[in-house]
Amino acid sequence: MFIKICGITNEQDALLAVALGADALGFVFAPSPRQVAPQRVKEIVRRLPQIIITVGVFRDEHPQRVIDTVREAGVFGAQLHGHESTRHVSDVMKEIHWVIKAVAAGSVEARTADEFQTNLILVDSPNPGSGVEFDRSLLSEIPSGLRILLAGGLTPENVGDAIAQVEPWGVDVSSGVEKSHGYKDPIKLKNFIEASRSAAEGYI
Repeated sequence: MFIKICGITNEQDALLAVALGADALGFVFAPSPRQVAPQRVKEIVRRLPQIIITVGVFRDEHPQRVIDTVREAGVFGAQLHGHESTRHVSDVMKEIHWVIKAVAAGSVEARTADEFQTNLILVDSPNPGSGVEFDRSLLSEIPSGLRILLAGGLTPENVGDAIAQVEPWGVDVSSGVEKSHGYKDPIKLKNFIEASRSAAEGYI
């Protein structure tokens, strides 16, 4: 079970997430209460084990800007969390070889997600970042054969059931493990990762 902790804004939370067993960390460069500067991210990334996948999160940003920011921040990959076209995604992937494309459950983009040809498809609620769960039966509309990263309203309390229902390749959480915008709650973080690993043992 691949576990990504998103909305990291500080070194303490980054190191804690890694110590607790996270596989990837997300840093938000798009406008958000969790937005963080590329230079700050570069300082954090330097302290992390190389095995950890670090991802910059963008929304409807120009492809070259995405590429430049990923390089400036020193992160491994990019997450495109807007309404980027297949051409837009392709332009980013020419330079950044690990790209997550986010789609909203129930959207046209979700039903044609295979056209993006990215490493991962993140499925979020129709209102990304809201922390609200969505009808997970909508995942049946997504083309088969894709690696799915499940997001949208996940918490330590519901992630186990979500994994059992959907059997995703991985999960992504941000607000569900926070004590306030941009700051993680250590107990929630620990419980989320433990619940995810435990649930995954049931089908892997």
